[in-house]
Amino acid sequence: MSLLSIFGTAILPIVAIAAAGFLLGRRRDVDVDGLNTITVYVLAPALVFHSLATTDLGGETLAGIAVAVFVFTGVMTLLAEGVGRSLGESEPLLGALVLVSVFPNAGNYGIPISEFAFGSTGRATAVVYLVAQAVAMYTLGVYIAARGENGDWRAGVRSVFTIPLIYALFVALIARWLGVLPPADGAPMEAVRLVGDSAIPVMLLIVGIELADTDYGAAAVRVTPAVALRMLAGPVVGVGVVLLVGAVVPLGSETVQRVFVLECAMPAAVTPLILTGEFAGDAPGDLDPMAYASTTIFVSTLLSIPLLTVLIALLEAGLVV
Repeated sequence: MSLLSIFGTAILPIVAIAAAGFLLGRRRDVDVDGLNTITVYVLAPALVFHSLATTDLGGETLAGIAVAVFVFTGVMTLLAEGVGRSLGESEPLLGALVLVSVFPNAGNYGIPISEFAFGSTGRATAVVYLVAQAVAMYTLGVYIAARGENGDWRAGVRSVFTIPLIYALFVALIARWLGVLPPADGAPMEAVRLVGDSAIPVMLLIVGIELADTDYGAAAVRVTPAVALRMLAGPVVGVGVVLLVGAVVPLGSETVQRVFVLECAMPAAVTPLILTGEFAGDAPGDLDPMAYASTTIFVSTLLSIPLLTVLIALLEAGLVV
């Protein structure tokens, strides 16, 4: 498949919906808190439940993906810490650099692209990636954001148990294990599917609206290390994790492994920006950590359009994993 064809089928639909949200955010004062609440508490849990309830992925593969996510997160954290400290960055800016470098936008951006590029397997793999990353983000991520300040990071860690995604995951897995899932083509599962499917366009609209509010002036040059870590080192580390972890625990088919690498290559997630604002203090220098995080999100999202197009072509051709 040509790069133009890949862009048109896997990237362009995502960009178009996010662009609509961006234009809306530029023209209207849109409060995304309501959209975020609906997505987090209704749409995303339905997406997680239906994807895991109907997926052909086995339990060992699901566990293997989760292990790979945790390993990837650990390796990227060490790498980002080393780069940040070598550049002389100090808290809380160092924490912002680590957060945006380590955690890709596996949900709002990653799930739609994975589904467009690799179908239902891509969607199911991305969902598992998202849930595992949510656990890492609200434990390790909260600690990184709060370590330079006297914030109550323990309360942030406890918030992982308030995320409905976690419970949707366990309910789906337990129901599969007990064999009590309703028929996939029955009315209950169809209702869940409709709600879950609506999460994808809403997530993309949120990405666009959030980018429209980004102030990326002063920090544009300073974010180069974080952008390079997220968009270049991320997929390379992802390939290494697939090769190393896959030799120990099952990671499923080649498609699952390719989607995992694709998720590792997503632009910076929005949640690190929220964690930075909630737990980090003010930077002693002239650059605010919030501005640093938001600029990294904006720049990496723009760069992801050509970079992900090329990566998908390489993955589909079997030249990466």
